[in-house]
Amino acid sequence: MDDLHALIRRHLEQGDAIGWFEALYARAQEEGDPCTVPWVHMAPRRELLEWVFQGQPNGHGRSGLVIGCGLGDDAQILAGLGYRTVAFDVSPTAIRWCRERFPDSPVEFVVADLFHPPAEWHRAFDLVVEGFIVQALPLEMRAETVAACAAFVAPGGTLLAIGLGVDREEERGGPPWPLTLEELALYEAQGLRRIQLQRWDDPEKAPLFRYWAEYRRDGPPGSSRRPQE
Repeated sequence: MDDLHALIRRHLEQGDAIGWFEALYARAQEEGDPCTVPWVHMAPRRELLEWVFQGQPNGHGRSGLVIGCGLGDDAQILAGLGYRTVAFDVSPTAIRWCRERFPDSPVEFVVADLFHPPAEWHRAFDLVVEGFIVQALPLEMRAETVAACAAFVAPGGTLLAIGLGVDREEERGGPPWPLTLEELALYEAQGLRRIQLQRWDDPEKAPLFRYWAEYRRDGPPGSSRRPQE
């Protein structure tokens, strides 16, 4: 972890908040061990699975987006639910790895920058999954990052935010920088309405807790701008 922190610090000192993702994935591929990337477990996030099992969402005829998709496991879940799924990452190595792992996947794996996405993605997706993205970027970028994630949600669409939280700002270190419950309200400032919030306290990770939060953008459902297939 100290090595990861040093890698992140080097990029931040150069004014590059996202370049370290590619450096990390490229190193992992060179070493032949994807799990040297701390958030890679070669399986879907359990928070996403918990949300799915609770509501059993039907994605047929709807569009889905996974932000910072890593090695693609969460995107496979959305596709399995019937969503026409796009999954993107800023790391070209990660996207190549996704395509190698899932050569027959219906998911459209794309290299893209969260802060400079294709214009046609604006408010275009019925389900957007943000897993551990906001907390991975510096605190001074928090509002900007939340706004970028929220901008993908279509009218009537849902955003699922997954991450680690902390009750008091003074209890968090970084990187990563866990969110407080007050900071989650930044999504509501982007025109999203919180539907539900689930948190789990883990004594082994105290004072951190894990959470998922579901948000909705009011409007007629199914009005995604993504072209129908």
